[in-house]
Amino acid sequence: MHRTLKQATTWPAARNPLQQQALFDEFVHDEYNFERPHQALDRKRPGDLYQPSPRPYRGLPDVQYGLHDHTITVSARGRICFACKKINLSQAFAGQKVGIKEE
Repeated sequence: MHRTLKQATTWPAARNPLQQQALFDEFVHDEYNFERPHQALDRKRPGDLYQPSPRPYRGLPDVQYGLHDHTITVSARGRICFACKKINLSQAFAGQKVGIKEE
């Protein structure tokens, strides 16, 4: 599988990381999911077995931080501003509310 992936996506390599990722995505969608049978799936293809969930994702509920001094929303860049200081958290928290407590 790894040799096939390498041959299909890196020889020749794309001009930039975005184009390279597009090659990987195309391989996963086309060959990996719809052309190659998988031993773990009783020689069936993942694309033939996949069914989307009937339950829609509605996001996470708001978290209540009762024992914290402040609740602050993290910026798109993964930062919060507190006491005139920019504090980097992580972009993984972008748009989420976090509870902070000064000690």
